[in-house]
Amino acid sequence: MSATSTIVSTSAMTRRGLFRRLGRAQTVEAVRPPHAAGEAEFLAACDRCGDCVAACASGIIVMSGGYPEVTFSHAGCDLCGDCARACPTAALDAARPAGAAWSHAIAIGDGCLSAQGVLCRVCGEHCEAGAIRFRPAVGGRSRPELDAAACTGCGACVAPCPAGAVAVTFA
Repeated sequence: MSATSTIVSTSAMTRRGLFRRLGRAQTVEAVRPPHAAGEAEFLAACDRCGDCVAACASGIIVMSGGYPEVTFSHAGCDLCGDCARACPTAALDAARPAGAAWSHAIAIGDGCLSAQGVLCRVCGEHCEAGAIRFRPAVGGRSRPELDAAACTGCGACVAPCPAGAVAVTFA
C-alpha cells in the first residue's frame, strides 16, 4: 500500500474486525458525500440538517462529528445524486461532478488474499465500473489491478473484501 492514509471502520471490535483492520492506518480525513464542495467550503456551507442522510437509499451517509460523512462499511455509493438534490445549501450540488469533488481513491493493500495466492476476486466482482481486474499471471496467481482512471470511488469494493485489504486513501 502507498504511504497515504486509510480510513478504518469505527465499528465495535470483533474477531473478524481485528483481521479486517490489519495493515490499515487511521486518518482524520472524512469522505464527504458525492457532489460535495471542497472541505473548507463544504464545512462552511453545510447547515448539518441531515437531509442528505435521509435521502441516501444506500444508507452510506451518516452524521459524524456533526457533519455528513460517507462510510463504505456495508455498501457502496451508486452516485444517484439524491443526497445533492436534498441539500438545501451549496454544500452538495448536483451540478458539481461527483468524481471530481471526491478527494479519495481506492487502494488495494498487501493483505489482499489474491496477492497471497488465495483465489479471491470479490472486489472485482463488486466493481461495476470494471476498475478492478484480475489478469492471469505466471504461477497461477492473479493479482488485482486497479485502473485509477476507471475507478469512480464508489466504495462498493471495500465492504465485501474478506481480508479488509481494500481501503479508501487520500492524496
